[in-house]
Amino acid sequence: MIEQAIRLATLGRLMAPPNPAVGSVIVSRTGQLLGQGHTQHTGGPHAEIVALRNAAEQGHVVAGATAYVTLEPCSHHGRTGPCCDALIAAGIKKVVASIADPNPLVSGQGFARLRAAGVEVEVLPTDDPLAIASRELNIGFFSRMIRQTPWVRLKMAASLDGKSALENGVSQWITSEAARTDGHAWRARACAVLTGIGTVLADNPKLDVRLVDTPRQPHLVIVDSRLETPLDAQLFIAGRVCYIYAAAQNDLRKAALEARGATVIYIPGREPGTENKVDLAAMLRDLAAREINELHVEAGHKLNGSFIREGLVDEFLVYLAPLLIGLGSGMANFGPITQLKDAVTLRFHSVEPVGPDLRIIARPPGREAF
Repeated sequence: MIEQAIRLATLGRLMAPPNPAVGSVIVSRTGQLLGQGHTQHTGGPHAEIVALRNAAEQGHVVAGATAYVTLEPCSHHGRTGPCCDALIAAGIKKVVASIADPNPLVSGQGFARLRAAGVEVEVLPTDDPLAIASRELNIGFFSRMIRQTPWVRLKMAASLDGKSALENGVSQWITSEAARTDGHAWRARACAVLTGIGTVLADNPKLDVRLVDTPRQPHLVIVDSRLETPLDAQLFIAGRVCYIYAAAQNDLRKAALEARGATVIYIPGREPGTENKVDLAAMLRDLAAREINELHVEAGHKLNGSFIREGLVDEFLVYLAPLLIGLGSGMANFGPITQLKDAVTLRFHSVEPVGPDLRIIARPPGREAF
């Protein structure tokens, strides 16, 4: 039943942010499936409520039943009421949960509230594969709640010899249409897509989700130290949230960009010599405060290098095409290092073919251990 709840949660992953994607299954004492559901759009019902309504629509009585959920039922009033109260009121006898909610407003209080009402509560061990899968499904939410920073995923596409563009700057398209479509699926699950001013000026991208269906567009984040983003840039899409982080204060330019719908935030570096660059670590903390769970970075080699050099990347999403380019631009500029022991060490999380290309997901060892 937890496996089914995880499958349901996955169905809600694109619509749930900034809430966690949660699945719930309600089963009778005799093992009959009574109701199921997953988290809806922000402000909509949570998984437990959807499952209870699903059972009611089918005429099922859930008193005495067991509810299986992928995350601890909430116990506070946020955008919606407490789910644990709804389960108690419905007469649920037992709750089996994959994992506790890292939100300080919940964090064990939901379980305590259920137990106080006489509901039996079972929580999977944290090393259980289903508990791990439930956490992975919402790793950005866990990151934001525990570390107060988003989960930073850096996407790169390159030839087999690591070149992201030809020597003359041409990069469209090194990888296949299948890889580009898959990349849009990863954009869709993120709360925000980030790029740098160099990419904006060179490519005039939209950086929206177009190649896969999505119930919402991720927010856009631009690292633009001197507020050079053109007012007619394609990225200004009506109704889309756009954050522009700058270092050099220019209130006239700020007003013009905000008239286009952007929000401009000044976060200059605090260390000597960094005053003219955006403080990336501080920016991540600010984005977490703005409820960004997963941050999907698609930038050029300079900004990629800055994120890597400062140790801010949690996960690398790399597409490799079966091409050898030779001279050209690399994926990230950092270093140089003089000893191999100083190289950035990664652990392969998954390696899968996508069309003719290869998709590699790699993480610094232990990065998810928070």
